[in-house]
Amino acid sequence: MSKFSVLIALLIYCLPLAAQQTLNGTVVDALTGEALPGVSVRVLHSGAQGCLSNQRGAFTLGGLRTGHDSIALSFIGYAEQRLPVTAASSRIIYLEPLSTRLNEIIISAGRDKQYRTEAPVAISTISTQMIRETKATSLEQVLNKVSGVYMVDLGNEQHTMAIRQPIGYRSLFLYLEDGIPIRTTGDFNHNALIEINMATLKTIEVIRGPASSLYGSEAVGGAVNFITASPTLLPTARVQAEMSNQGYKRTDFSVSGTSGKLGVLLGGYYADQRNGYLEHSDFRKLALTLKTEYAFSDRSKWTTTASLTDYKTDQTGGVDSANFYSKNYKSFHTFSYRLVKALRLRSTLEQQWNEQNLTSFTLFYRHNEIGQNPFYAIKTTSNPLKARGEINSDHFQSYGLLVQHKKNFSWRNASLMAGVSADYSPAGYYARYIDVDRDAAGYFTGYTETDSTLTDYHVALLNTAVYAQAEMSPVNRMKVIAALRYDRMDYDFDNHLPPSAFTGSPDERNYFHAWTPKLGLTYDFGHDRGLYANYSVGFAPPNISELYRGVKVPVLKPATYNNYELGGWFAFAGNKGYVDVSLYRMDGRNEIISVRLADNSSENRNAGRTRHSGLEWNLRYAPLPGLLLRTGGTWAQHEFITYEDKGMQYGGNRMNGAPAVINNTELGWKPAFLKGVRTSVEWQYVGKYYMDPANTESYGGYNLLNARIGYNCKNFECWVNCRNVADVMYATTAEKSAFGKSYRPGPNRTFNVGVAYTITAKK
Repeated sequence: MSKFSVLIALLIYCLPLAAQQTLNGTVVDALTGEALPGVSVRVLHSGAQGCLSNQRGAFTLGGLRTGHDSIALSFIGYAEQRLPVTAASSRIIYLEPLSTRLNEIIISAGRDKQYRTEAPVAISTISTQMIRETKATSLEQVLNKVSGVYMVDLGNEQHTMAIRQPIGYRSLFLYLEDGIPIRTTGDFNHNALIEINMATLKTIEVIRGPASSLYGSEAVGGAVNFITASPTLLPTARVQAEMSNQGYKRTDFSVSGTSGKLGVLLGGYYADQRNGYLEHSDFRKLALTLKTEYAFSDRSKWTTTASLTDYKTDQTGGVDSANFYSKNYKSFHTFSYRLVKALRLRSTLEQQWNEQNLTSFTLFYRHNEIGQNPFYAIKTTSNPLKARGEINSDHFQSYGLLVQHKKNFSWRNASLMAGVSADYSPAGYYARYIDVDRDAAGYFTGYTETDSTLTDYHVALLNTAVYAQAEMSPVNRMKVIAALRYDRMDYDFDNHLPPSAFTGSPDERNYFHAWTPKLGLTYDFGHDRGLYANYSVGFAPPNISELYRGVKVPVLKPATYNNYELGGWFAFAGNKGYVDVSLYRMDGRNEIISVRLADNSSENRNAGRTRHSGLEWNLRYAPLPGLLLRTGGTWAQHEFITYEDKGMQYGGNRMNGAPAVINNTELGWKPAFLKGVRTSVEWQYVGKYYMDPANTESYGGYNLLNARIGYNCKNFECWVNCRNVADVMYATTAEKSAFGKSYRPGPNRTFNVGVAYTITAKK
């Protein structure tokens, strides 16, 4: 063979090698800008081996042929993306979340990442897309989209909750931020979500039904986990401003980015309300969050978060029947207020030792104070021009830790997770008597402070717990889960005043403890269809204020709940649609209920036995590109089995404040011929319910229509939202007591207009 022939052969052999290249990529969530770990990257045409993106979303593929090969990227809950291999040696790839995704990844059901189809619980996720497109000015505007949830709007981000429970103010719901309770267990406040920074939320996960086997007491009706955003991969800044025709103004901001191993996010908002639809209903709120993530390696990460809330609002109570139905929403209270100052710090170190072992260690601190001149503490006297009230302060600090380890086994796809937690929270309460003036029309017009102390106590509260959860697949497609938790709550109560029915109980040391088990299973039939079942126990001991404030002798007992649940899910229409349903029955013993007294104050009492049962449903369907129908609701029955109050027997009656039907339906449209435009119409229905335990009066419920339209163009966004389009008259709560009927008026027709601008670096 000639030298020329040999040269030609070498060139032919080397040309493909010269055309081969290595591709370095990073996969990012198109909405949040966060790196996506665990994304499957496949090579479609050559024999090159695929890979998974690492903890920072990065991947490397070698042996690719420019102009000939393509790659496919897929991840649960995201649209698959296929891209040609180009001459560019590195690139950032954005994956779009699916609006009708079935098997999304969740965290809250098992304190670790898992697929929704492997969790035997009723759980719903409010996605980043839903949060961003709703543009909520208060959390009930997104949480009420979840089936089985009715978050009651009490104005200015004040609220109470009903999840598999009647509307009430009891400690039956656990609120978490990234898996850590917002407040210490034992010092519950139904307005705790005032302390959430809505500007830095990524997603919200809602567990319906008892979650005490993992999260402890108070997680009875459900647990709501607010998951904060992580630092973006590329430097990003966003600012938005909005206002309403009801005197509401708000400004949000966030700056975020990652450099090397360190990622930082700073975000928050300031809201201000003046001259709203109710008199004496102004408020202001500042919320800030700083979050850092430091990646020591692909297996070690250190996350630290600091959250600050500074909030003050005027307080308005309900109005009577005559004023409600005549739309005279003038508040009877002209000076009442609530002040909240909250600081939360948490630092978590995660270590992935290998594919089988993961450990996390968390330290946290809380500093919280609520100061009030509360409307509900104003009590009438025999003098029609006088009343009595109080100015009070409730405060606590928390020092806590949570250590958790998870081990995976190759046998039967089994795993074991165990953890320990401790939370020491010294707390105090102080209340001073005020003399209240009242005019002839019944309005409370002013007050005089006195040196008379009503309540002054300190409580050393210690919560300790150990828990474990085991999972395995005894047969193909089936997963069985068993969990058990032990909680102990120790109270060391020190009354600084002589004990009485007004000042509180005598000094004492007390404790409550409970074992809360859970057993569940899931079965996957394939083709995106499956069933789950579970049995779980909920435990709710009395809170500090329920036990010791305004009582001579503590009498409340801990409440326990046995929950039985069956549910399932399936996709249809070629995965364009998704349905999940759940059927439950929860039997309560010694359930703590709120009773309205003759002087319009309220107190908590044990009911003998109660039963809560219902059916929940959720459907998402995208029949056409850009068109999405979503509906979720519940049919429920809440009843007293045995309950006696002041000689009256209420066994067999429906519980008050318990709508039989709640539904939220929304139709969204993003027309292809108007790029960047989004529209939606939402219908909220709350059914009829009784206003008192005797079932003598009922409130007919309400229908609300909301509409939204928005526009995105590159970095610019604007929107107009209209709540209560038909301007209907409705009450968010309605109660009847010996004092009379009380209605909380819902907002009139409200327009919110906003603009936002985002800047993202290209590298």
